[in-house]
Amino acid sequence: MCLAVPMQVREINDWSAVVELEGIQREVRLDIVDRRPVVGDYVIVHAGFAIHTLDAEEAKTNLRLMQEMADGLDVLDGLDRQDQDSLQ
Repeated sequence: MCLAVPMQVREINDWSAVVELEGIQREVRLDIVDRRPVVGDYVIVHAGFAIHTLDAEEAKTNLRLMQEMADGLDVLDGLDRQDQDSLQ
């Protein structure tokens, strides 16, 4: 399964951009993005393409929700391990 992730635009070169999230930089294509971003904007990135430009507040909300989901999966994983331990 692939996730579309919001990343901040650091540099634009014609039809590509360098984007960053938590210190990790990637080059993405801008061919199909809904609105051409400028440096500092956030874009939703999926499979190497920027597909949607969003403002900083939307990006923060999306990243917070993704972190909450990841935290929830960690909790579920811990519960699953407890169940497995109790069966032994």
